[in-house]
Amino acid sequence: MNLIPWILLLLAVLLQLATLPVLIARKDADAATWKGAVPGLHFFSWLELIQRPWYWALFLLVPGINLLMLTVMHVELGLAFGRRSTKDQWIMGALPWWGLWELRQGSDVWVGKRDWSKTRKSTAREWSEALIWATVVAGSLRMLTFEPFTIPTPSMEGSMLVGDYLLVSKTSYGAKLPRTPFSMPFVHNALPGSLTPSYTDWFSLPNLRLPGWRDVERYDAVVFSFPHGDTVYVDPNLVGHDYYALLRREGIRRAGGDVQTFALDPERYLADARKQAAKNPGLRARPVDKMENYVKRCVALPGETVSVVEGQLHIDGEPVINPEGLQMEYRVVFATQAEAQVAFRKLGLTKLDLGPVSAIPEGLAAVMALTEKEAAAMSALASSVEPMSNAHRRGRLEMFPNVWDEEFNQWDPDNFGPVMLPKKGVTVKLTPRNLHLYRRWITAYEDHTLEERANGEVVLDGEIVDEYTFGMDGYWMMGDNRHRSADSRMWGFVPEDHIVGRASFIWFSKQNEAQHGESKIRWDRMMTSVK
Repeated sequence: MNLIPWILLLLAVLLQLATLPVLIARKDADAATWKGAVPGLHFFSWLELIQRPWYWALFLLVPGINLLMLTVMHVELGLAFGRRSTKDQWIMGALPWWGLWELRQGSDVWVGKRDWSKTRKSTAREWSEALIWATVVAGSLRMLTFEPFTIPTPSMEGSMLVGDYLLVSKTSYGAKLPRTPFSMPFVHNALPGSLTPSYTDWFSLPNLRLPGWRDVERYDAVVFSFPHGDTVYVDPNLVGHDYYALLRREGIRRAGGDVQTFALDPERYLADARKQAAKNPGLRARPVDKMENYVKRCVALPGETVSVVEGQLHIDGEPVINPEGLQMEYRVVFATQAEAQVAFRKLGLTKLDLGPVSAIPEGLAAVMALTEKEAAAMSALASSVEPMSNAHRRGRLEMFPNVWDEEFNQWDPDNFGPVMLPKKGVTVKLTPRNLHLYRRWITAYEDHTLEERANGEVVLDGEIVDEYTFGMDGYWMMGDNRHRSADSRMWGFVPEDHIVGRASFIWFSKQNEAQHGESKIRWDRMMTSVK
């Protein structure tokens, strides 16, 4: 770990704590100077000195905005003690450590904030202040209330379409305070047009969430930090994809393409693949709040047992009602191309609904993603409509928990489980099956060390145990486009500290020619709630 940034941060805070009591006493000899020497509380004393409202301190919690606010507060502190020349303001804003020390060591008298009633601000200053406060307010609202989000993939087609522009409500479940407080405003994890991080990861805060209006409920459309996004390939074409799945695929390739050979010694092949990836294109770790954001539908809640039987979702062993926009893949046969085009037009389908098309003796066979209503309507327009099977995806390690096992090898997107979701306070036995299901949860999400000995003993944080108590809640997320969605069926649980907010509102929607076959604004979807 690089200690230099931490040392610089500590020195900056110590300088503030050493300076403020002196300045408070200079303003009022009878004031409680000790408040300026208490970390955190000293910000409120600072605001009193510059005669600004206490709630400015809240802006210090917003990534990027906090650096802007500190700059403003440094400049205002200089102004409050009579340092009002352009040179003095630049020193306080650009070289605050130097400015604070000079202020502490000097004999400047407190004169209060600058009075502009008799002096007209320059146009440049008025615009600069307006821009600064617009950035502060917009950045704070974005972190605490609503954040825009775009649907980039068809995994939720049928409910949310590629090209939908959403507002994500952070107040629903409670806004998360940033884990990485030093980052560029309005930029998620990389500078525009590059893969350069837009944040500093040497300083992080614990997971904190403000109170929300309600908990996550079944069938909420939830935006969350992708659980497998803690490591990414430094490559524009791969950065948003599942690093662990890509690494596993490369490991299997190194095992001659044989899954069982790979499964006999996975770490050997994964280590080789990881070493090569670190060289080219390169690997990068990401903190929770800077992982790629995904949107899926929450179908199972903490403590529930989820399974799918022949494509039908079951919770605690009972089938549940499917979301209205749920899509599945069907093999649709048309006698002629003209018949296919007519059906395509009548149902309002796009290129994203269409899969592989092949010529067969009976005409054309096309794979299509359709809702139940669309499939019923298609039956009257095509020669035949049959559900697609996903049995070919068994035994390829792509299904959670991504290990070679007699039971898990039989799982596919339409048939898997049962899997019990983690729930805070619930205890499970650490059987071989549960170790497969919860190993990553225990080690990566709840930050424990886990060792499995040859004699069958399980060592957790240095102690031999046979059970584990969950410290967080976990959720099961699935896309409405069931056969074209990479979701919890492939990468497992979504921890509660990865939840960003609820997709609540579509404010704009546009389809493009490349993906949909036609470019147009979807007026009927604008200003509608997400279902």
